[in-house]
Amino acid sequence: MDSSAETAVSEAQTAIETVCPAIALLDAQGTVVGWSQAAQRLVGYSAAEVVGQSAGVLLVAADDRAKASQAAQESTRRGRWSDLAQVRHRDGRSIDVRLCVSYLSGQAGLEWWVVCATDKALLPAWPAEATVAEPLLATLPLPSRLPIGVVIRDTHLRCIRVNDTQGSKDGIPLAKRLGRRLTEAAPGREAETLEAVMRQVLESGDPAINVDYQAFLPANVRSNRILTASYFRLDDAQGRALGVCVVSVDVTDSRRARERLAILGEASRRIGTTLDVMQTGQELADLAVPFLADYATVDLTESVPLGEEPLAHLGPQDGRIPVFRRAGLASIHPGTPESLFVRGEPVFVPPTSPVTGVLRSGKSHFEPMLDASPGTWLDHHDTARAEQIREHAMHSLMVVPIHARGTVLGVAIFVRTKDPRPFEEDDLLLAEELVSWAALALDNAHQYVRERSAVLALQRLLHPHRPTGGSAPDVAWRYLPTDSHHGIGGDWFDVIPLSGARVALVVGDVVGHGINAAAKMGQLRTAMHTLADMDMPPDEVLSRLDEQVIRFTEAEDPRHPGTTTMAATCLYAVYDPVTRTCTMARAGHPPPAVIDPYGHVTFPDLPAGAPLGLGLVPFESVTLELAEGSVLALYTDGLIEARDQDISAGMNRLRAALARPDLTLDDLCSSAVDTLRAKPPSDDVTLLLARTRSLSADQVASWRFPSDPAVVSRARTLAARQLTQWGLEHLAESIELIVSELFTNAVIHGNGNGNGDCNCDCNCDCNSDRTIGLRLIRHEMLTCEVSDAGRCHPFVRHARTTDEHGRGLFLVAQLSRRWGTRHIPDGKIIWADQQLPAST
Repeated sequence: MDSSAETAVSEAQTAIETVCPAIALLDAQGTVVGWSQAAQRLVGYSAAEVVGQSAGVLLVAADDRAKASQAAQESTRRGRWSDLAQVRHRDGRSIDVRLCVSYLSGQAGLEWWVVCATDKALLPAWPAEATVAEPLLATLPLPSRLPIGVVIRDTHLRCIRVNDTQGSKDGIPLAKRLGRRLTEAAPGREAETLEAVMRQVLESGDPAINVDYQAFLPANVRSNRILTASYFRLDDAQGRALGVCVVSVDVTDSRRARERLAILGEASRRIGTTLDVMQTGQELADLAVPFLADYATVDLTESVPLGEEPLAHLGPQDGRIPVFRRAGLASIHPGTPESLFVRGEPVFVPPTSPVTGVLRSGKSHFEPMLDASPGTWLDHHDTARAEQIREHAMHSLMVVPIHARGTVLGVAIFVRTKDPRPFEEDDLLLAEELVSWAALALDNAHQYVRERSAVLALQRLLHPHRPTGGSAPDVAWRYLPTDSHHGIGGDWFDVIPLSGARVALVVGDVVGHGINAAAKMGQLRTAMHTLADMDMPPDEVLSRLDEQVIRFTEAEDPRHPGTTTMAATCLYAVYDPVTRTCTMARAGHPPPAVIDPYGHVTFPDLPAGAPLGLGLVPFESVTLELAEGSVLALYTDGLIEARDQDISAGMNRLRAALARPDLTLDDLCSSAVDTLRAKPPSDDVTLLLARTRSLSADQVASWRFPSDPAVVSRARTLAARQLTQWGLEHLAESIELIVSELFTNAVIHGNGNGNGDCNCDCNCDCNSDRTIGLRLIRHEMLTCEVSDAGRCHPFVRHARTTDEHGRGLFLVAQLSRRWGTRHIPDGKIIWADQQLPAST
C-alpha cells in the first residue's frame, strides 16, 4: 500500500474511532432511506427533509455527483469505497467531508448502502498529493483495506443489513447473524450489555460513541481482538426510529500500541529507581507481571551484583556454564511457586537450554508454544524444571538477553501460564524494549557498583585502620558512605600521634563524589601527614595545606577543566595531655563540639576560615583548656545537613544526640550517627570522638637552667635521678648522652653563636631568653625535650674527621627511636623518643 492509501485507511479509522460521523442509509438508487441526528448536525437537514430524496443533491459539484454515481456502480463488485467530496449545508455553504461508503447484505436481496460522512476539518492533515476526486481506495484489494464494519438493526434489534467487514472482524458469520438479535447470534453477558446500549440509543436518539467489546470468536481460537463500536439511531421521513446503525472498527493494534506505550511509560518511572542491580532486576520482573507475562525472572551473571567486569561472551567453560544469580522474581501466584530459586540464589543453567543459546547468539528465544513433552532437553538435563513447567501449565516462553555496551549482563525470562494466549511477535518486541530499558539502568547500576567498590577499597586503604590517641585521648569513629546516585564522597579523618604525647585530630571533606573525590582525599591526607610531622601550629598547617591544594589544582590536566576544581573543608586540632589544652583551626568546616564530663555540649567560637584551595584569608587558631574526661567531637556536614532544614537545626540535633554522659565513647558514636544521619543519606557521614586524658604529675618532670655550659652536668644528673625514680635505670646512660648533646647545642646555638649543628644564618633573635628548658615525659614513649629561645631549625650534619663540631644530632639520632623539632611561641623544642619496655 502506498503512503496515500495508508493515510486514507488511517483517516477512515480515525473518523469512526474518535469522531462522531454522520450516518445515512441509501437504497440501490441512491435515495436516502435513513438519516441520523449526527447527519442533521453536519449538513443542517432534518430526516423529514432528506429521507426519500436523492443523496446526490447534497453534493455540491457536478463532477462529484458523476463520480459518486460511477463509484456506486463499480462498488457493487468491490463492496465499498472512500473519497473526499464537498456537501451542501442547509444554509448554502459548502463543507469538505470524507465519505466512506459500504455495501450492505440483507435477507430481502435489496441493495442498501451506508454512508459515513466526517467533516474533513476534524481529521488529520490530508497529504498534498491526494486530490478530492481521487478514489484512493477504489483500487485496493479487499477485504481489509477499509476496516469499517457496519450493521443495521431494526427497532427489535434484529440484524437486517451488514457489510462483509463486520463478519470478518467480530467472528459472527452472515448466515448466523441476519434476522437475529446479537444475543441470539452470540449469547453471553457482553452481547446483553451491547443490546442495552442499542436500546438506549433507540429511546433517546443520542449516539453512543466508542463502546469497546471483544470479538465473538470460537473458544479454540487463541486470539483477543478488540473492537470499538459507535451506535446511531436512523430516522425515517416522519422522524420515527427506523433502527440502529452500528459502525465498528478493529482497534486491537491501536489498543496494544497504547498499552505498549503505557507499559514503557511505567518502565521509565519504575525501573532504575535506585543504583542497586538486584533491585533493578526485581523492578523489571514486577513490571512484566501481569502486564506482559504471568511469571517472570531476571537472572544476572555472577559478576554483575559484585561489581566485577561482565563477560563479553558467555558459554560453557570447562564443561560448566557460568553461574547466574536471581535478581528478579514475580508471578501472578503468591509466593512464586513456579520458581526453583529464590532471589539472591545462584541459578543453574543446563548446557542445552534455550538460555545457553541466547547467551551464545545474543538473540532472543521466542517459543509461542512451549514444548515440554517427554524426550525434550528438559527431561534429559533438567527434570526439576520439566516438572515445574508441566505442573504450572507453562505454555508460552520468551527468553531475552540483557546486554549493554557489548557485554552480557544476564537474561530475562517471560512465561504465560494462566493466560491462554500465546506470546505474539508484538509481545516479544515489547519484552525486548522493556529489557533494553532495564539494561540501561542495570549498566548504570553496575558501573556505580564497580566505582563504589573501587572507592570503598581506596577509602579503606586511605583511612586509618586502627586509629588511637595514645596517651592523650580515647577515640571512636564512624564513617558511613552515602548510597545516593552521586556516589561516595571525599570524607576523611585521621588521628596522628605527635611529639610530647600530643595527638592531632583531623576531619575533612573534599567537595564532590566518586573515585575522583576519593583520590583527592588521599592526596590531602598524605599532605596532612607530612605537615603534621613538621609539628606546626594548626593555623600554619591549614595555610600550608591550602597552598598544596592550589598546587594540586594547577598541576591537573588543563584540557579537562571540569576535573581540575579541587576544594575541601578541614578541621585540625592538637590536644596536649600535659597541659590539657587543645589548639584548633578550621577551613570552612563545621565547628567542633565539646562535651564536658557532665554531658553539657558547646560549640567553641572558632573562626570559620575559607575552604581549602581558595587562598582567600589566613587561618586563625584558638586554644581551649579541656577538663579531663571531656569529649571533642569532629564531624562532616553530612551528619547535620538536611535539605529542608537550616544548618543550625542540625547542630541542635547534634547537641541533643551528644548529651549522653551515661554512654561509652563507642556507644555514643554509634547512637549519634544512627540518630542524625538522613534517610536516605545524601552525603557521606563521618564522626570522630576523642575523650581527653591528662598525664599525671609523676609522669612529667621539667626544669629550667641558665644558658651556661657549666650546668650541662647538672641537667644530666637530674635526668638520671628522675629515671631512677621511674624505674628506668637501664635508659639512664642513653638519656644522659641525649641530654648532654641537646643541652650543649641549646647553650651554643640558642645564644646565636652560629656554629655547629645549627648553622644558623636566619638573623633570629637568639638572645631574647638565656634560659634552657628540660622536660622528661613518660607515656607510651620516654620523651626528652630541650627548649631554647632559638628559632632556627637544626639538622644532622656529616662532620669530617677534622671538624670539632657537628656530631651531636647524629649521635642523638642513633640513640633515639625518632627525634625532631617544633616551634613554640618563645622559641623551639628539640625532642627525642626512646622505646619503653612493654611492662612499663
